[in-house]
Amino acid sequence: MKLPEWTKLENSAIIYPSCKTSKYAVVYRMSVTLDARVDTDILAEALQNMMPRFPSFRYTVKKGMFWWFLQRLENDPDISDPSPLRAFDLRHNGGYMFKLSASGDKINLDVFHALTDGTGAMTFLLSVAAEYLRISCGARIPCGKWVLDPSEEPDALEMEDGFDHFSGTKGSLDSEKKAYHIKGRVERPDILNSLGVSVSVEAISAVAKSMDCTVTEFITALMLYSLQEVRNNDPSARKSTHLRMEVPVNLRPIFGSKTLRNYSSYVYIGVDVANGDYSLPAVAKEVKYQKRLYTQPSHLTRRIAANVALEDNLAIRCVPLFIKKPIINLINHLKGDKYASYTFSNMGNIELPEGMREHVKDIHFILGRTRKRSGSCACVSYGGRLNLDFSRKIAEDDFERTFVKNLKALGIWATVTVPSEALRPEKGKVYNNRPVFKSGSLIPKYLLCI
Repeated sequence: MKLPEWTKLENSAIIYPSCKTSKYAVVYRMSVTLDARVDTDILAEALQNMMPRFPSFRYTVKKGMFWWFLQRLENDPDISDPSPLRAFDLRHNGGYMFKLSASGDKINLDVFHALTDGTGAMTFLLSVAAEYLRISCGARIPCGKWVLDPSEEPDALEMEDGFDHFSGTKGSLDSEKKAYHIKGRVERPDILNSLGVSVSVEAISAVAKSMDCTVTEFITALMLYSLQEVRNNDPSARKSTHLRMEVPVNLRPIFGSKTLRNYSSYVYIGVDVANGDYSLPAVAKEVKYQKRLYTQPSHLTRRIAANVALEDNLAIRCVPLFIKKPIINLINHLKGDKYASYTFSNMGNIELPEGMREHVKDIHFILGRTRKRSGSCACVSYGGRLNLDFSRKIAEDDFERTFVKNLKALGIWATVTVPSEALRPEKGKVYNNRPVFKSGSLIPKYLLCI
């Protein structure tokens, strides 16, 4: 498969480079814990072996005249030193939008969201981990959903921009009201507090089933119920009656796609407590019906098509990027986190192939610092355990403690880890390598692309 020198950035990812600063960027971390200490030299070999299988990961984001675009990198990625989860300078990372590192028995993958969503990142991380195990201990690991074959030729469909399918479709955006936000003392920009909650998949599934919900619906409902309690203890929150969760949605199984780039959207799910509090069963019923309605293809198509239409609008396309960027950044700053109280992202259950399961002890997923909201929660299930990783930019952990208390009240006992990740700043090595590009023409074609 021949890689194009450049390609356009997909619709859902345009906002990420537009709002990226030295102190803020939409980043997240996925990690795999193995049964032995990780050898970084072998990990570097595994990374190099897997890179040809993931061509979309060999791109960096660059400024064009009218829009951001992706440009192919000619240099190879390095293994990074362990570091806090925070915005990183692409120029100091060889141009790459991901950082792979190892700490003890854990492999960490930090991703700038302009590269890919959770599904693409998890597939990359687990594929590298599988290749590492093949080299380090001779593990015989078959390929499958989460583990790709390094010797296999990449499928061109894995590089596609799934949002192209919505171009020309009529759409409209929903009108939302401002949601309640958890109050607290905001930490310095380089600090991200975290808390890990691990529960039995069997236990939480049983309670979810008793409420006629999926696990995602149940956790979303319990978070809204916990938000309601936190709000009731907040004297300044009386006018903020909308409690709303932002729940990312993987579009691949809904619209059919094999892409390893960004192909996700989100839905807002919530309750209005202006007329009184909700019981947990009532919240669960609201969440169940709202989620199943809002994730219908017709509803998602309307929202996505509206966003694609904005990008395709000729008047907007012709505005130079140096004018568009501060406007997009300002809108995101004022409204980006305005309509949801909290984010909950669930990767679902990870089933690893035989030969790999015996070496992988745990899998985690944690979201980086938010811009306006107090924090977020990401979740992944593996080996009978469901791992919830809460991250927040405020000092107070009232919401997390309330959530755990409500779990226990339902008979779901949790193992709590504080912090779930070593996310506070520490001194580390800074790479001096720079991105290397190869151009075949004196006038880059992306300058003419609007």
